[in-house]
This record gives sequence, structure tokens and C-alpha cells, in this order.
Amino acid sequence: MTNSTTNTYAMKRDILNFSNKISSSLNKSDSKFTADMTYGILASNSCLLTDIVDQLHETTKKLNSVERLSKHLVKGVPKNAINSYYETISKWVPSEPVIHVDDSDIIKPEGYKFEALGRVRDGSRSTKSKTIYEKGYHVTEACILSNNNHPISIYSRIHSSKEKNYKSANTITFKAIEQGAKLFEHATYVMDRGYDDNKMFLKLDELNQDYVIRLTAKRKLLFHNKWVKATELRNRRKGKIKMPLHYKGKEHQAYLSHVKVQITASRKDIYLVLVYGLTEHPMMLATNKEIKCKEDVIRIAKLYFSRWRIEEYFRSKKQLFKFEGFRVRKLIAINALNFYITLCMAYLTHISMKSETSALFTAIIKTADPIKSKVNFKYYRIAKGVKGILVYAREGIRSWFKILRPKYRQLNLAI
Repeated sequence: MTNSTTNTYAMKRDILNFSNKISSSLNKSDSKFTADMTYGILASNSCLLTDIVDQLHETTKKLNSVERLSKHLVKGVPKNAINSYYETISKWVPSEPVIHVDDSDIIKPEGYKFEALGRVRDGSRSTKSKTIYEKGYHVTEACILSNNNHPISIYSRIHSSKEKNYKSANTITFKAIEQGAKLFEHATYVMDRGYDDNKMFLKLDELNQDYVIRLTAKRKLLFHNKWVKATELRNRRKGKIKMPLHYKGKEHQAYLSHVKVQITASRKDIYLVLVYGLTEHPMMLATNKEIKCKEDVIRIAKLYFSRWRIEEYFRSKKQLFKFEGFRVRKLIAINALNFYITLCMAYLTHISMKSETSALFTAIIKTADPIKSKVNFKYYRIAKGVKGILVYAREGIRSWFKILRPKYRQLNLAI
């Protein structure tokens, strides 16, 4: 057996072991479908059903295989699979979890038959001076950082204002926060300026969760029994705590300051953490985490700047698996497909947590042939290595599932 086929066998076995953890409580049909989707997406680096079927190497007609996968997706995702997924990833997170919540978009400019297709802001083409809208869907995601600081999705929902009984984007965000509170009793939620909303602060206080939220210039805070604009407090102070930081590809020297204030919503004491020296206007971060020393201030600032990981998560999801290129039309099927892509992203985390001396991890990195020896975000090279190893596969994974046939009783002839 050549080295390439040995690695292919080990890669298949590892993917199926991961898939079986998710589908252990499902029936045979759903279990096989989960394995087909996970293996097919990882082997093809695509979420297109035709590309997935190509990697399954089935003897049936391609059209029939695509139709089979489509019918399964329309059924949605079994609850037992979702619960098994949560149970699996909960073992990969630290004792003090950090959850990033953010919104993204899926652009379908040429789409006409997709269910409840709305209009969304095209983040890749819009600028500060000009906002461009296209047909598409909103995506609300909540990602928790693993033990090696890689994002794992705990909530992902594709939604549109065109849906029946649709309430608001805030309702979806609240569900993401509630899901995090259900899985992890206490966590720190990190959000950008779009979540500077009194309702958001009240929801987090209601669930007894910590937060670090960047404030907008419109925010007013209660300081010494007077309502003061956050920008005014920002302009009064100067950063006295130095913090070296790698920001947008460059090394910077940031200066931090903090002041105790109260937020409009809850009238509870919080801290305003100010970050100078990085942007045109100093950043304003609101947090209810306790600050006793300068190390606490630095820790809170670093929590916010770890947001780049969820932004990179969105980007890698779109680039690695052609997330915006899906062809399924029903919204329930789109969200089901999104779940199986999420499974594949979780598998990349699973590989990233392996020992760098393990044979499989070494083979994946060698196959990816990266330029840099070390990076902070490993998803791209792992996905490339997994696909490169599975290229040598000449058959799918159906032969790995044993067919249990009933035992027939011995025929006895009466004499």
C-alpha cells in the first residue's frame, strides 16, 4: 500500500469517526446522509450538490444522487444531530468561554427562485460613502473560541425579512445569545458597534452574561450623575496603559484608559474602556467585567480585538466551501446545508487541535504545502490538505457502512 493510499484511508476513517459522533443517535438513513455530506463537502471544498456527488463515486446516475441529497436537505436537520454536535464541541472550549456574535450576508444577485429572497447590504462592495444593496439573505452567527483560539459555531441562522412571521433581526440575535447561555452557563459576549442597543444590554443582563461591546458615537452614559456623550468622555481622557498590538497586518502601540459609568438601559455600573492610537477616533468599549488593575484593562481590549477570528470564520466559510454558491432553493434546505458546512468547519477545528506530531496532522500539512510555517488561523491549510489527500480516493464511503441482512432460519424438511 503506497503512502498516499495509507493517508487516504486514515483520512476517511477520521472523517467517518467524527461524523458518527454527530449521527450516533440517528437512524441509518440520516446517519449515512450525514457522512455523505461531511465527506463530500470536505473532499470537494464545495457545498454544491453536484460537486459533493462527484466525490461520493456512487454507481447510480448523478442526477439521482443529487435528487437524493436534495430531498434529505428539505427535511431539515434532526434535533438529535444538533444536540450531538453541541455535546461534541462543548469539550473543546476553555472554562471561561468567549462568544463572538456577528452578522454577515449571502449575496444572490442572479437568484429568482430562492424562497423568501430579500435585499441585503453587500458588505464586500459597500464603502463608507456608498452603500450597495443586492438580493440575498442575512446570516446571524455566534462563534465560541476553542482551546486553541479557533472559532466554532454554536448558532448559525440564514434568515430574511421576506419570511412569513418574521419579527426582527434582534429576535434572531437574542436566540443566538440564549443558545450560548443554554450551552455555557456563563460566558463573555463580544460584539461590534452594530449591537450598541439598549435591548442588547438588557438581554445580556437578564441572562447574567458578561459582555464587551463597542459603542457608537451616539451613545450617552451616566457619569457622576450627569448624562454625558461617550465621545465627550473619550476626548477628556488620555491613554496611560501601553499595549503592543498586531492590528490590520501591522504592529501598533495602543494606549488604554478606563472609567466607571452607567449605561442608559439598566443603570448598572459598567466600565468604559478607551483605546487610543489605532484608528482616527479612539475606540469606546463597554464592559460589565470587573476591572481591578491594568492587566484587566488589557485583557478586555484583547477580547474585543479577537473579533477578527469570527470575521475570518465568515470569510473562510465562503472561500473554502463556496458558501454563496449553493443552489438549493427552500430556506429550510439552505439552513440544513449551512449546518453541514458548520460540521465541516468544526472538523477543521478538530484537526487543528491534534498534536502536531501526529501522523495524520503531519500528512495534512505536508499535502497543503504552506508557504509560512506557522499561522494563527489554520482552517485554510487544513482544508487544502484534507482535499489533497482525498484526491487519491477511488471510491466513496458507502462501503464503510456494513449492510445488516436478516438471518434466515434453516429450512427443515419434514420426514
